[in-house]
Amino acid sequence: MANFVDNYCEYPTALRRPMWRIWHNLMLRFVKDSSVNFMNYGFSGLNGDDPIKLEKNDEINRYCIQLYDHVASGITLENKKVVEVGSGRGGGAHYIARYHKPLKYTGVDISPGVIKYCNSEYNVPGLSFVEGMAENIPLDTGSHDAVVNVESARCYSDLNLFFKEVHRILNAEGHFLFADMIEKEEIEDMRKRLQSSGFTIFSEKEITKNVAKGLALDSKRRELLIDEKIPGILKKSFERFAGTEGTDRFNSFQNGKFEYWSFILTKN
Repeated sequence: MANFVDNYCEYPTALRRPMWRIWHNLMLRFVKDSSVNFMNYGFSGLNGDDPIKLEKNDEINRYCIQLYDHVASGITLENKKVVEVGSGRGGGAHYIARYHKPLKYTGVDISPGVIKYCNSEYNVPGLSFVEGMAENIPLDTGSHDAVVNVESARCYSDLNLFFKEVHRILNAEGHFLFADMIEKEEIEDMRKRLQSSGFTIFSEKEITKNVAKGLALDSKRRELLIDEKIPGILKKSFERFAGTEGTDRFNSFQNGKFEYWSFILTKN
């Protein structure tokens, strides 16, 4: 299990989807409440930047929310039709739907259990979740104003096909809001993949230090949740997945193995 956590994105493409479903099912088995509705590494300002204002109930997830807010604030989403591919347990979708006021927000994920959980957990006008693959998004061509993808694309079986699907479902004025960790030597290749899929890079930003700081500040909370929710034999695997302090994933942002980038892209 620990080997999967560290290397799931490097598994053969045929294994990534079933392995990811297994991980989602483990999460659903051990975490049945809303205490773990975010699965990203987080984000923090570096220079005393004013933090975003959150409702009291959202403060516990501040660092994870701040990553979503960084991504979502790249354009105005109010009254727009937005889809998030790889929406996971729905925390980011729930945040954006309430704070950024899109007309419609659709979360897409491969796990039927997670989709069922999200549709029962969240009750916000215009927010819904559907089962689907990133390489075959179950939405009409040209139907959306924006696509959000946070920390999910690296484990897809065909990244180029995913980018082409995003391009397909966006309307002519649409935007792709994309953020993920990328191995340092793969940054230029990622730019080329995006551009060859029909996108223009409107803006890009390396946010590695922001993510590393957010993860460090949130590490204790993650450790306590894992200690409370997860059986002993699986604790180490969940710590690796969560990127808690001292794990390889936590260290990968410190030692330069991974960088974290966010992009705003438009259709050519």
